[in-house]
Amino acid sequence: MEREGNKLWGRVLINENLIFDSATTLRILEKRIRKSLKDFEGLEEIQFEYAYDLTVFFEQFNFLNQSKIAELAGINPGLIRQYSSGNKKPSQEQVGKIESALHKLADRLKEVQLSSKSYTGKAM
Repeated sequence: MEREGNKLWGRVLINENLIFDSATTLRILEKRIRKSLKDFEGLEEIQFEYAYDLTVFFEQFNFLNQSKIAELAGINPGLIRQYSSGNKKPSQEQVGKIESALHKLADRLKEVQLSSKSYTGKAM
């Protein structure tokens, strides 16, 4: 998915047919592409694999701290903000660093265990 102005663009290549569309929201875009896949390819059950440009990624995952992602990726935080706003386009190398940092963060999050118990400070 990519952002251009106020539109999101998405595309799917299936059976050598390129199906693409645009919309103002991800939900609408997904609905339109699903309809096209049903109309042109007869597909009902579809599971998408998303590939985001950095602008759309940081819009969809806006709860992530861009400065911390930059730190994990070894990239200047100002540069990440320029990528996320669409003011600059990252090189493939920079995209790789950011993607690697996100995957490392995801691995760390998968190891998290939370407790519902509150501790009183007493020895057990």
